[in-house]
Amino acid sequence: MANFLLFPFLLLLILLLLILPYSTNAGYWPPSPGYYPSSKFRSMSFYNGYRNLWGPAHQRVDNNGITIWLDQHSGSGFKSVKPFRSGYFGASIKLQPGYTAGVITAFYLSNNEAHPGYHDEVDIEFLGTTFGKPYTLQTNVYIRGSGDGKIIGREMKFHLWFDPTQHFHHYAILWNPREIIFLVDDVPIRRYPRKSAETFPLRPMWVYGSIWDASSWATEDGKYKADYRYQPFVGQFTNFKAGGCTAYAPRWCRPPTASPFRSGGLTRQQYKAMQWVQTHSLVYDYCRDYKRDHSLTPECWR
Repeated sequence: MANFLLFPFLLLLILLLLILPYSTNAGYWPPSPGYYPSSKFRSMSFYNGYRNLWGPAHQRVDNNGITIWLDQHSGSGFKSVKPFRSGYFGASIKLQPGYTAGVITAFYLSNNEAHPGYHDEVDIEFLGTTFGKPYTLQTNVYIRGSGDGKIIGREMKFHLWFDPTQHFHHYAILWNPREIIFLVDDVPIRRYPRKSAETFPLRPMWVYGSIWDASSWATEDGKYKADYRYQPFVGQFTNFKAGGCTAYAPRWCRPPTASPFRSGGLTRQQYKAMQWVQTHSLVYDYCRDYKRDHSLTPECWR
């Protein structure tokens, strides 16, 4: 009888352990931002704005969205048809649960193909994880850098207030000549203002999505690698939104903002929501990493 009574308790304990990685902020959500930039842009089907870039056998387009996957043979990626010099770029993304260490699922802006070895990039990257640990959402900004050892990353990392494997959530980058704002479900999580031309990307960029093996660094600095016993690793994208000024638009084209203000910036309510996220969900800020040489990131102290 004692063992029978113990069983429900053990079952409850197991369930609690399963949800524990996402319980840091369980029951806590950011305050409403009060303004919803995604509502200003119409959803579009995948082929209205994007094309395959690589790994065509590892992607499937359906219901206006795309599923891409990584296995031991290849990953996959897609690219916007047009380059932009400013804009709002969003997609609803759902990640794979379980062991995904070493795997990067990304949605980002870049001009690497136009400026190889000297490109700009603005990233939303999901760093794969091990059993029982949450995904890390990494935001990053590169200016005229490359993978040749001269790249200077500006990483801010978050553990989200929800499990990104359970449902689709909307992730977006707002980029205009004054600022870059990263948003999750319309909540601003990071604002990167332009403080100088040397620390801000100004050349046209394309929009990309991809999934690939980054075992050398993606999960706990490369401690855990991709394990292809769990392949394929899948990323799902839908509800694509994009609007702004293409590289071919006339000069009078008005860049979008993330707030009702034409001048850009955020409202007081949006700042309050962003401060909540950075208080409760931020796990790494490059400006607070005292092991780094901040003479290379002057925006941290200007």
